[in-house]
Amino acid sequence: MNSGKNHTFLKLICRFLLFFVCFSFSGYAQQFKFNNGRKQQTLYFDLVKNLIIVPIYINEKGPFDFILDTGVNPMIIIDPTLKESLRVPYARAIKISGYGDFEGVDAFLGTTNVSVGDTDADNIPTIFLKDDILPLSGYVGRKVYGLIGYNFFNSFIVKINYTSRTMKIISPEKKVKLKGEKIPFTLIDNKPYVSLQIEQEGLGKANLQALLDCGAGHSISLETLNGNIFPKPDFTLKANLGNGLTGSVNGQIGRIKSLKLGSFDFKDVLASYPNYNVDSLKKGRNANVGAEILGRFNAIYDYQNGAIYLKKNEKFSRPFEHDMAGIEFYSEHGPPSRTVITRIEPQSPADLIGLKEGDELTRINFKKVDDYTMDEIAAIFKAKNGYSVVVEVWRDKSFQIKLLKLKKRI
Repeated sequence: MNSGKNHTFLKLICRFLLFFVCFSFSGYAQQFKFNNGRKQQTLYFDLVKNLIIVPIYINEKGPFDFILDTGVNPMIIIDPTLKESLRVPYARAIKISGYGDFEGVDAFLGTTNVSVGDTDADNIPTIFLKDDILPLSGYVGRKVYGLIGYNFFNSFIVKINYTSRTMKIISPEKKVKLKGEKIPFTLIDNKPYVSLQIEQEGLGKANLQALLDCGAGHSISLETLNGNIFPKPDFTLKANLGNGLTGSVNGQIGRIKSLKLGSFDFKDVLASYPNYNVDSLKKGRNANVGAEILGRFNAIYDYQNGAIYLKKNEKFSRPFEHDMAGIEFYSEHGPPSRTVITRIEPQSPADLIGLKEGDELTRINFKKVDDYTMDEIAAIFKAKNGYSVVVEVWRDKSFQIKLLKLKKRI
């Protein structure tokens, strides 16, 4: 949805299961098991904006691309057409409630049989959205059908190697040596929470409880502190942090001096500050750590023993950079495919050269947009302060060429 703003996935990928769902699914919990007697398997995954995309089969149909997400319970299907094609029996209508004056979203609750690699699980609790209201596919540039989380992670030891884009799943009964720094977590509502420390200008150091959320694209979202909305640093940038069930999620982007997770210390980290009513936020949770942090490690999740093991990968020391163009865009799937600008941040470089919402991006630096991945486009728009980008757009039945000069705004 946004042009590579890592924090903007805060709401884009069904964060409603963190903030909105009020149902309990503990009675449905089912385990994945290998269907051929093996004890472990290595699977390849696709990585887009640090989000892990895996193919799964549902009710013996597929494959369907799903995002693997530690912040999700139960499984969610965002494509409303799948409910009928999968012939889900006894799905009941429900209302996913929200906060404040939000009236909720119509959905269905049922169970499905799911296969991932050589593993199967029966009667997995599944939510089907009645309407396609979350533009996941446009954000990652490919068709995505939903998100899968707790039931999968709770069934195995899950080793995620962001470098090789492989995932090894291991049966809990198999004895394996887990390498990396062990950081304990607590499962709350079937989601992993860790303790970490941040340092922020004007606040000093603060110890926080944070959700580990590999399905959120930001670095860290700071929500509450001592029962109040999390205080912001003196300088922040207004931003659209993504989309959710209630529409656009507005807030600010700022920087914190440091973030310490275990012995790992990050400096000058981008932080999101969503605009929420403090009474509606998750009690006891201060923050949400996303894939822009977690993707800098090769990680092992051990839900059975309440721990994550972290080992630095080649991304660990990369600087945290915000979009320097001020462009948010969405990929419309074809044929023909289109990449359309959905928002221009006021007074941003894109705004100052006259780019507009609704412009279709056709070429970047004289190369067709279709020849870039979403990650490559995002990288171009936050490459370097002062870097010039030639942008061609289609508007009012004609092509226009603009020279965009990137500017580091935070």
